Amino acid sequence: MDTAAIILAAGAGTRMKSKKPKVAHEVLGRPLVRWVVQAARDAGAGRVVTVVGHGRDVVEPLVADTDVVVQREQRGTADAVLACADALAGFDGSVAVLSGDCPLITADTIAALCRAREEAGAAVAVLTMDMADPFGYGRIVRDAAGQVERIVEQKDATAEEAALTECNSGFYCFDARALFDALAQVGSDNAQGEFYLTDVIAISRAAGRPVVALRADDATECLGVNSRVQLAEATKAMQRRVNAAHMAAGVTMTDPGTVWIGPDVAIERDVEILPGVMLMGATAIGEDSLIGPNTRLTDTRVGRGCVVDETVAVEALIEDGATCGPRAYLRPGAHLCEGAKAGTHVEIKKSTVGRGSKVPHLSYVGDATIGEGVNLGAGTITCNYDGAKKHPTVIGDDVFVGSSTMLVAPVTIGEGAIIGAGSVITEDVSAGALGLGRARQVEKPGWASDHAKRG
Repeated sequence: MDTAAIILAAGAGTRMKSKKPKVAHEVLGRPLVRWVVQAARDAGAGRVVTVVGHGRDVVEPLVADTDVVVQREQRGTADAVLACADALAGFDGSVAVLSGDCPLITADTIAALCRAREEAGAAVAVLTMDMADPFGYGRIVRDAAGQVERIVEQKDATAEEAALTECNSGFYCFDARALFDALAQVGSDNAQGEFYLTDVIAISRAAGRPVVALRADDATECLGVNSRVQLAEATKAMQRRVNAAHMAAGVTMTDPGTVWIGPDVAIERDVEILPGVMLMGATAIGEDSLIGPNTRLTDTRVGRGCVVDETVAVEALIEDGATCGPRAYLRPGAHLCEGAKAGTHVEIKKSTVGRGSKVPHLSYVGDATIGEGVNLGAGTITCNYDGAKKHPTVIGDDVFVGSSTMLVAPVTIGEGAIIGAGSVITEDVSAGALGLGRARQVEKPGWASDHAKRG
């Protein structure tokens, strides 16, 4: 049977105390609503409709790959779903209704909820959860036969109903036709004066249509994010889930509680990740690499057999066998070729460091192309910016650059050249030549003692 999904993402989220819409806040670098969109797609939803409202100018770009409808006034969940009637006109199948602020929901649970409805031929399947402290949640009220009769919200519950511990998760699967027929009958005679989607349960029962419930195996999947504290709780839960999946696939983590990995990161087996590591964006790590400690990689590709220690890298490429750090900074466009090294307190930007070349320590390399087998001495700097424009530095294969050298771009150092330590190089150096660009040393014998006597 065809499946569609409606994602409710119109709420203001006032408890977040933020100018940003609640569903735009992130868990592991991905907005809350994107987690739900991905889960819906993975569950087999061929069509996804997102209801936006508050902060729609921020939320709409996040869900541009879905059908977007606008709830102009936030008048309750039933009103939000009813806004999707035109978008799903003529659709005849299962409609999963999902909360855009619940990033932990899984595709497996959504698919199971839809199967439960379809197998029972029910109008509605509701995902429920058992809560030790149910305060604030809608309660599941069952009839004498144990069937779901209705859902009552906290503010409308009697003392007896409030004592129930089976709660509404806010996730449903509806028969599409039954859903929109019932929505036309939903009223707002309740404590909040809103149109509750939960009223569809009782309306369906009154129409003789069965209603079924599926208990969630793990109630944390249904955790909604309504505050900064809950955002942190959801992030920690997702961290555990993501890290467990990587470890099950052959990744070693000495302290997984200190490792943070985004949902789009790819890690091959036999990678070891040390404490204090953050991997985000489209980062990819090759086999047998050692990452960390205290390393942050964003949209960075790391090859096989690399060591990346105390490094920050953004949009960088680190090829097989290369090493970084400790305390290296690879900015966008940094490219370490096979076996290259960026050492202690080295910053590289928009530059290629050739195969087997080394930038061991205390150096800045920007807008440079470095050949193979090159060694840059400590304190080497490519002076790439003249105050108005950036200029390139080109260093040929097998060049040796002495410590504390300034290469003032644009400049080219020929293959096999040697640059004397302490030089300021402002002109090209020929292949195989010795380049010196420093003042002649002057010595005045006895000057120091004479100066002391005069003092």
